[in-house]
Amino acid sequence: MKSFIVRRSVVVLFVVLALMPGCAGAAVPEKESRIGVLLSQDAGPYQETLDGFKRYLEQQGVRVRLEVVSLQGDAAQAGAAMQQLRAQPLNLLFTLGSLATQSAVRENSSTPIIASLILKKTDLGNAPNVTGVVLQFPVELELRWMQRLLPGQHNVGVLYNPSENQQRIDDAAEAAKTLGLTLQARKVESPRDLPDELESMAQRADVLWGLADQMIMTPQTAKPILLFSFRNRIPVVGLSQSWVKAGALYALDRDYGDIGMQCGEMALKLLRGTPVSALPPTPPRKVTYSINLKTATHMKLDIPKALIQGAREVIE
Repeated sequence: MKSFIVRRSVVVLFVVLALMPGCAGAAVPEKESRIGVLLSQDAGPYQETLDGFKRYLEQQGVRVRLEVVSLQGDAAQAGAAMQQLRAQPLNLLFTLGSLATQSAVRENSSTPIIASLILKKTDLGNAPNVTGVVLQFPVELELRWMQRLLPGQHNVGVLYNPSENQQRIDDAAEAAKTLGLTLQARKVESPRDLPDELESMAQRADVLWGLADQMIMTPQTAKPILLFSFRNRIPVVGLSQSWVKAGALYALDRDYGDIGMQCGEMALKLLRGTPVSALPPTPPRKVTYSINLKTATHMKLDIPKALIQGAREVIE
């Protein structure tokens, strides 16, 4: 039987500073609170998010004991990890990543859970004790950024798998109408359909919106999608910084430290007695982005200087 390996660290924050300005009059829990932290893995964004969470609670003068356990990407460790965290009563659980969140929801039905680094609200299921910050930005926000970076492009092409993204496409169609855009959405129900549907965008789209979709936007499909983009001079809005480095024009991204602080705000409200039901899941409040100027030059696009200066990373 595979031995159970869990990386564990206990972080005790004893901060006796007064409340930060702007929080005057708000009650901070007097007793030390115990928060279990379950990480899916130890990669950079997970640690940045956890650091932001700690930082916020420190700044607010909250006395907490954080007991941190990492699954190191191994689902088989989930049961023992949760048993370890529940060895003593918890005031709440903070989970980072889908694996950790799913494990906590499955193994715990009463302790409040704040989830982070999960893609969308539906990934939380219907558990009444779960809230958090989801990574997916609202469609209207994504389309507004598209208008800022590509003000002359009005036909937004998007390929999608209806079993995964039909609701998001429906929401995007409504938002596009409001913003004066036309959504050119094409269903892809099988990987075999992707080449033909992609080529159909050559006469329909001014820009190709990269929607998070496990069938469409994958490491395996990145090359044909980006080749189509360069051949037809139709810019791709990427899913991440890695897509931009590979040739997408730009991609929106998150500030993971700020996501941690956002989760810390939720944690403090729960520790003060706010019910989970009063704190619905929410998207990141801060947007960052990266731009590929090589792609912009090839596409003969003029990106405003202010937007270039505001980018988190610029590929030249």
